[in-house]
Amino acid sequence: MRITRRQFLAGTFGSLASATLIRPTAATAQTARELVVISYPGQLSEPHRWLADRMEARHPGLRIRLVPSDSQDVVAQIKAGQGYSPYDVMPNDEPPHLIGMGENYLLRREDAALPNLGNVVPELLAKSGGYGVPATYSLIGIAYNTQLVRTPPRSWADLWRPEYRGKVGIARTSSNLGLATLVQAAKTFGGSEDALDVGWAKLREMEPRAARSPAALTQMLEREEIALAPLWNNNTAAAAGKGLPIGFAKPEPGAIAILSFFSTIAGTREPALANEWLNGIIGADYQARAAAAPYYFGPTVRGVSVPEDARPYTPATPAEVAALQTVDWTKIVPVRGQLVERFDRSFSM
Repeated sequence: MRITRRQFLAGTFGSLASATLIRPTAATAQTARELVVISYPGQLSEPHRWLADRMEARHPGLRIRLVPSDSQDVVAQIKAGQGYSPYDVMPNDEPPHLIGMGENYLLRREDAALPNLGNVVPELLAKSGGYGVPATYSLIGIAYNTQLVRTPPRSWADLWRPEYRGKVGIARTSSNLGLATLVQAAKTFGGSEDALDVGWAKLREMEPRAARSPAALTQMLEREEIALAPLWNNNTAAAAGKGLPIGFAKPEPGAIAILSFFSTIAGTREPALANEWLNGIIGADYQARAAAAPYYFGPTVRGVSVPEDARPYTPATPAEVAALQTVDWTKIVPVRGQLVERFDRSFSM
């Protein structure tokens, strides 16, 4: 993504100057070790920093450096390294995770080195394909301006109510949000990842306002340019937290969950520390912290309760979790470029 993320995230991570990627010199390597972790921007990196502090306390002399960066920048640097990676572990949403597996810049998971692996929800672990661990998931529901929409939408089909024609925002299919919106439009009206034409037709029918990013959609809601939009729970919660009149619905038959994985990068010089990091990511303490406000990441391990203040934005009951919708990214990733081109031809921004 995502790392796109959960292009919550929207692919806006900062780039890092190459000078900051230098490892400890040979003179200091005997007394200092470094684990370089790709992270998220700003406040979203705080759970990672918490985990890093705990690891550093266990390993005197260890420095864990968090690097907020875009996944495309990271992959380019990994490939340029020709077998040596300037990074050790990285998060990826489902589409780039599949690409990383296919292009061999992610290492296969060492199950025996991860004692917390048995607590991961089996269905989510299966989606990893044997690479990395399911770290969290982000949620796509329907965000709406409460001054324009008095009755919260109850289902995905509500986006097509006549009174909302021309008032719904959708994200470009260059983002996971836009792709998931297209897939959900198809599924709502009898289509699937293999039958997206009905989704295209239904999107055109709603006469939507298109946006280049989730952040742009949020701004359109704030300015009352649109009344509703499929949107990430994180973006919506951040807007509502500023006192803006923005609500969030987890529509029937269920909100859409987009998984994020944490994986070890091929060429790491610290495989044991990388495994310790992955094991910490699927630990109950980390998962509970990441699920809390203001992060609102969905837990991927069993037995973690979603805090009360996060429940409007994150599935908290067994019924809500069971109802989560997913995207078969193995069908979407190979044709992603075509879907972006078709979107840009169909909708002006």
